[in-house]
Amino acid sequence: MRARAIALLAAAALVVCACADDSNDAADLPAAVPANPADTTPTATMTAPSSTKATGKTGSGISTDLSSKPTIPKPSGQAPTKLVVKDIVKGNGRAAKLDDTVTVHYVGSVYSSGEEFEASWDNGETAEFPLSQGQLIDGWVQGIPGMKVGGRRMLIIPSELAYGASGNQSIGPNETLIFVIDLKDVA
Repeated sequence: MRARAIALLAAAALVVCACADDSNDAADLPAAVPANPADTTPTATMTAPSSTKATGKTGSGISTDLSSKPTIPKPSGQAPTKLVVKDIVKGNGRAAKLDDTVTVHYVGSVYSSGEEFEASWDNGETAEFPLSQGQLIDGWVQGIPGMKVGGRRMLIIPSELAYGASGNQSIGPNETLIFVIDLKDVA
């Protein structure tokens, strides 16, 4: 029964994609999928613009223009309970892997309010760090590997893979987070 439900959902997604804009850009990427495809937890809905051609934005409402800071639309619906990874722009450079040092631009917002809490774009400098357990929140360690230089990726990170029940200085306890990450370099 579960396999049939998943097949019906996949068919419905194909119908929606077939009815969408027929341009050949990043707007044609599939909807966000959980890191674990077996997860059927409802995922977020991001407010999308009516035309992706005119705005250069994907169905998630996030810009594909890598030269400017992306804006994360306020999500609606229940926050996902599993990590959600969605490529907004697929890069064509070297792929990041665990223990690489990555250079990124990023924007982070709180799922519940949609408020931005941090962005490397605001100080005009990229961030560089080792992609290693213990160095970053687990959502980044699990969500960035495989991303290629020149890409833009959205991560929706449940609290358990972020700051958990303790939160941090600018993030309350048990908050789901949304990040849009541009991968600039991998060393």
